[in-house]
Amino acid sequence: MSESQPDATDPLESEAILASRVFDALANGDRLALLAAIAESHPADVADVLEQISPAAREEFVRLAADDFPADVLPELEEGLRDDIVKLVAPEYLAEAVGEMESDDAVYLVENLDEDLKREVLDTLPIADRIGIERSLEYPEDSAGRLMQRDVVAVPPFWNVGQTIDMIRSRDDLPEDFYEIVVIDPAYKPLGSVSLSRLLGTRRPVMMEAIMKDDFRSLSVEDPPEEIGYAFNQYHLVSAPVVDANGRLMGVITIDDAMQVLDEETEEDLLRLGGVGDEELSDTVLEIARQRLPWLAVNLITAVLASLVIAQFDKVIESIVALAILMTIVASMGGNAGTQTLTVAVRALATKDLTTTNAMRIIGREGLVGVLNGVVFAVVMGGLTWAYYGDPALGAVLGAAMIINMVVAALAGIMIPIGLEKVGADPALASAVFVTTVTDVVGFMAFLGLAAAILL
Repeated sequence: MSESQPDATDPLESEAILASRVFDALANGDRLALLAAIAESHPADVADVLEQISPAAREEFVRLAADDFPADVLPELEEGLRDDIVKLVAPEYLAEAVGEMESDDAVYLVENLDEDLKREVLDTLPIADRIGIERSLEYPEDSAGRLMQRDVVAVPPFWNVGQTIDMIRSRDDLPEDFYEIVVIDPAYKPLGSVSLSRLLGTRRPVMMEAIMKDDFRSLSVEDPPEEIGYAFNQYHLVSAPVVDANGRLMGVITIDDAMQVLDEETEEDLLRLGGVGDEELSDTVLEIARQRLPWLAVNLITAVLASLVIAQFDKVIESIVALAILMTIVASMGGNAGTQTLTVAVRALATKDLTTTNAMRIIGREGLVGVLNGVVFAVVMGGLTWAYYGDPALGAVLGAAMIINMVVAALAGIMIPIGLEKVGADPALASAVFVTTVTDVVGFMAFLGLAAAILL
């Protein structure tokens, strides 16, 4: 297989070849070579390449592609990078691109435009498309109303299979991808759904009402991303109708949009657990520093708090220098144990596997895990300390402090995110800071306090 024909079975190799072809085209200013490279590639791969190259190279990319810049690449880009690219293209191109997109992609692109450009783009659209986008923009950001595709294939229950198939074949304004037909009543409220596989496997005279699945799940236009992702994951949905407050069908969310929601939610939780904001690879140094600085400042405060605890035992440390060496082991092991429990807890809360029904059982289980792990490492480190320093009491103090801190760490890792969720805070956002503070303070206080009481 030649380089000009990437191996579709190897996505990484395909993307690497695309990147090489794009770099060569940009270096030579070869517009035709650039267009040929992106025409043969998936929009997501093109978006990845745009995220990897420098701002100057991206600007040259847009300049060379001009009006042939692929519109389907725009929804695949990270938000910050998409905003940068949008500023480089002509408003006329942008309006044409929005008009060609599925309704959910169009909303996703338009929602972050500045007001003047947004109005300019919307004014060029057909009235029906403009009204649809404007209505979607009235819903809360990241809600099902924003994410849904407004184009829905819906039929009444008294239609038969033949009528439905004929309608689908005759229409040229259907969604590009759909998986189910929604059955609606005269008030446009969903009654059930029929999958395409069942539709095509049923004889033409059969009524849609007879083959519809009436235990389908619908979403509200106000539902947040977490509820959308949970519903698709929990009930194995491929699509779900979206209804307004009166139960009327407003749109549909399909599995590709739900997968994007799940991916974004997972990424957001991961970044927040690390004390990082909505950081992207295309962000500048100043943007990244500004997002990280607040949480580093919070960590500084917690570090100062831990140092104040240590300062209360300065005389003890002066008397037994080995304590200064060993106390970091206690705090570090507690921090790692707390992070392990915290990661599991945050994920379980996100998937609704951790609820008020099983919370006490899980808390008890994590406490016992902390005891078991604490005892194991207490024996190991206590024995090593005894052997190295020749002081069994010092080994016993280290072991006891390690058990205490690992139990506290395990309990903090599960109870802090539960408590934060109860008060309406995001467990992924603040839990790590609180858990780290608890394990540092308890670890130092337990080890140095026991040392002061037993060794002096």
